[in-house]
Amino acid sequence: MLPEYYKNIPQDELHERIEVARKKLGKDVFILGHHYQRDSVIEHVDATGDSLKLSLIAGEQDAAKYIVFCGVHFMAETADIVNHGKKIVTLPDETAGCPMADSAQDKMVRRSWDRLTELMPEARICPITYINSYATLKAFCGENEGTVCTSTNAKDVLIWALKEFDKVFFFPDQHLGRNTAKMLGIPKDEIVLLTRKTTDEELKKAKVILWNGCCPVHDRFQLADVEAARKENPEIKVLVHPEVPEEVADAADFMGSTEYIIRMIENAEPGSAWLVATEVHLVGRLAKNHPDKNIKLLGSPICMCSMMDRTSPEHLLWNLEGLLKGEVINQISVDREVAEQANVAIQRMFELTKKVD
Repeated sequence: MLPEYYKNIPQDELHERIEVARKKLGKDVFILGHHYQRDSVIEHVDATGDSLKLSLIAGEQDAAKYIVFCGVHFMAETADIVNHGKKIVTLPDETAGCPMADSAQDKMVRRSWDRLTELMPEARICPITYINSYATLKAFCGENEGTVCTSTNAKDVLIWALKEFDKVFFFPDQHLGRNTAKMLGIPKDEIVLLTRKTTDEELKKAKVILWNGCCPVHDRFQLADVEAARKENPEIKVLVHPEVPEEVADAADFMGSTEYIIRMIENAEPGSAWLVATEVHLVGRLAKNHPDKNIKLLGSPICMCSMMDRTSPEHLLWNLEGLLKGEVINQISVDREVAEQANVAIQRMFELTKKVD
């Protein structure tokens, strides 16, 4: 927990001390910042990106001893996995979790897997976990011939899985799974949400079986807001993340990952108008960086990831000054056996997406 001392440091001094600590640590530390982090944290990082991109960047930092991951817990886990435990990975605020990842705990998923395999012993089922999940679920996929996907490559991963297997068990984000399956033309009655009420007949007919989880931020976007915006400005373009609900995705002009959203805005025509359905910190940064375009957050709710927002400059300074004193604060270390199996699933994703490319 953040010491009280750090809460009372004036803002100017706080940011100055962060930069002093970074300079003193030099190449020993590399700071990563997810796109959903607040601007006051992003200004101090060495690289920005989505969770997978940042983990890959972390693995490329041969000189660094420490990776400080300004994001949430599962992201720091992935960075530790791809580094094979060779670097010390820290999370500035250890309470920064993810409700989507929390919705699919290892025991819960394994219990559902047992139900599916007992019901359909002859069917080959491929478990696919979204990278926004804990290491134990990535390991579960590694153990069971499954893989990991990102919002960028979910379509390619699903194409591969449906060629090699009879069915897909996709978790934890139902919206990403459903929106991706629909893109591939899979009939609606073959995309089934797994709940206690789901019948055996529905599961047997399904091609894609979805976990009942979602991102609370992206789940809040509504079709009514899209319709209202189009009435006000028929020329406006709606750009959404694939974690949004089905009806919002269907009504959008463009849908893609965080990196896709950023590229779309960067390449958009000056003067063009955009409604963007993703986390508010990123949308605000896009609007600030592209004043020649009219960029707004879709809808009226402030869709902020409260878990991402927990990481503050105060937490970052505490973390860095701890390293200066030889004290590692909030290290994230995945059990090596779990990490080994998780890495099997991650590497399988890399290999199959190379084949698709």
